[in-house]
Amino acid sequence: MQMRPDEICTKLSPEMDALLQRVQAEDGPQPDPTLLPAPEGRAAAASSNRRWNVDLPPMADTREYHIPADLELGSVACRTRVLVPNERIQGTLLFVHGGGFSFCSPDTHERCARVLAVESGMAVVVPDYRLAPEHPYPAGLMDVVAVLRTLTYKPSTLGLGAGPLLVSGDSAGANLALAAMIHEQRSGHRLPDGALLFYGVYSGDHTSPSHVRFAEGPGLTTAKMQRYWNWYVPNEEDRRDPLAAPMNASDDELRSLPPLWLQAAGIDPLLSDTVLLGRRLHELGRDDPVSVIPGVVHGFLQMTVSLQAARDALAAAGTAARTLAKTNG
Repeated sequence: MQMRPDEICTKLSPEMDALLQRVQAEDGPQPDPTLLPAPEGRAAAASSNRRWNVDLPPMADTREYHIPADLELGSVACRTRVLVPNERIQGTLLFVHGGGFSFCSPDTHERCARVLAVESGMAVVVPDYRLAPEHPYPAGLMDVVAVLRTLTYKPSTLGLGAGPLLVSGDSAGANLALAAMIHEQRSGHRLPDGALLFYGVYSGDHTSPSHVRFAEGPGLTTAKMQRYWNWYVPNEEDRRDPLAAPMNASDDELRSLPPLWLQAAGIDPLLSDTVLLGRRLHELGRDDPVSVIPGVVHGFLQMTVSLQAARDALAAAGTAARTLAKTNG
């Protein structure tokens, strides 16, 4: 599914365009958070996400646990938020938040995760993994793997029961979710029953068609993505490792993964990452669904409070999660 830059639709949907204009009018010019010291950039990202985390869907229960450090993995104790919807089916979904491996938290993704819990009917678990550049690769990944192992073998640690287990993530979180599965596959551990991956970064290639087309945004830019990579994987040799860039996984590793459900934003430097991963999976004989939401920018799932396209996209993800859970229930 290779795309040329001239094949990519660059027109914002009217709803997306109006929302971006509203944000610009409300906030005015803002500094690029990736050009600030990491703590300041993190604070700016938290502030900009605050507007999306209002009118939170009610949950039957919300609680936090600390997953103990795993000496084998080199993980540290990880704060983890559990969101249990009012109308629940059997099963758990591990949702890894995005933010360029460097920004964001369970707080910035609270509404997105709650909507996913409502739509899927599953308890959603959001880990507060370590962030770069203070904690470069593979620190955050090992924290995610430790939480995944806890949910796989000891879900009662988080007050959860047995049942289907899915992993999910947006942007850098999709990278970490996919890399965690590859890690556990290599380690001989049990894999989850499927994955929902949203506009993920799967490769360090910044010359792809969508990077060329959307190098200057709107929203995420290629320069920002390059700085995120420099923070997360400062050693260029490490960027060849599939645990850092899952597109580098072998055919056998990708072929043996559990079912994946891939979704991308239509106006996003990372669009090609999803399209090319989907094409490679299909060439390996798999039938993983790939959908592109037209007219929306990277990170649009954060905007459910104001963007119908985001609500529709998470409703589709919830349906996919229920199907995967039923198949593996």
